[in-house]
Order: sequence, then structure tokens, then C-alpha cells
Amino acid sequence: MPFCLQCGQPATYTIPDDDTRERLVCTDCGHIHYENPKMVCGVLAVHDGCILLCRRAIEPRYGYWTLPAGFMELDESMKDGAKRETAEEADGMATNLQLYALFDLPYVGQIHAMYLANLQNGQFGVGAESLECGLFLPDEIDIDNLAFETVKQTICHYLHDKNQLIKDGKNADEFSNYPLHQITLTNKPEYS
Repeated sequence: MPFCLQCGQPATYTIPDDDTRERLVCTDCGHIHYENPKMVCGVLAVHDGCILLCRRAIEPRYGYWTLPAGFMELDESMKDGAKRETAEEADGMATNLQLYALFDLPYVGQIHAMYLANLQNGQFGVGAESLECGLFLPDEIDIDNLAFETVKQTICHYLHDKNQLIKDGKNADEFSNYPLHQITLTNKPEYS
């Protein structure tokens, strides 16, 4: 049985007056507990044509490679969250961040904001949530065995967009030349 976060008394799911959705409502004080999507911020950091990846030391997807990313904290912007995650997971500094991809994941109540960035001086280490980190050339990345679909799509879009910019004679190192991708993933992935 759930309890009210305000007064500690029992709470039940019901549709409050003047609302259309079922919410957790305290049976004593009437407080309505709104559950909203969580925000994940991440970075595709590059250096000398390589992409920074981290091998996860935590579940879900322990041992799989991913981009530095995680849940946004209170009192920080999306960009600051992305920078912090790069520092926490890869002991690196993301610079020149540009919003690149927004993913809606309604099946888990999440929004993922992925940034393009430079990895300052190509320096990185290994954070507490990573088993190892590394810089990988595109052909060294096992794209079908990455931790999450959002990571896979971010990398695939980046490689496609970079090749298109080069083909069009545009500066592929200037992140403002890249389009913003807005993607909704409606099917929960089935991981082994």
C-alpha cells in the first residue's frame, strides 16, 4: 500500500476532481502525488575522430558499452547534467556542447537529451559507474551491442550526419551544422 509523502497516511490511486488521469491521492490530507517523466542527459564526446564510450559497471545493462549519460539532478540544466555525467562516468570534460537528439520514451516515462561535444584534450579516466572507458574509431564500435537503443541511434545519426556534412563540403567539426533529431521510441527493447 502506498503512503502519502506529505503526511505519511495511506494513499490510493484515483482520478482527482478536475483531472482526467489516475493519480496517487492521500486519503487523509488530499495531497496529489504527480508522477512525471524523468530526464536523462548524455554526451557523444569526440576527439580526433574517435567517440568516447564507457563500459557500464551498474545495471541495467552491466558490461555493455554506452555514451556517458544519466539522470538529471535538481538545480542543474540539461547541459550541466550532460557535462556532469561525462565527468562522473568517464572522468572527462565535455566542451562546446550542442543539443543533438531528443528521445521520448513513453514506455518508461523518460526523456533523453543527447549532446554533441568535444572531449577536452582527449583526456578521460574511469568513473565509479564504469568498468572501463575508451576512445573508439567508428569502425571499432559494435553498434548492435550497445547498452541502449538511444545510444545506438545517437551514434548512427551522428555518423550519418557527419558523412553528409563532409559530402556537402561543410565543417563536420562545427556542431551547430548538425540537425536536431527528435525521436519517439514506442517499443520497449527486449534485452537478453
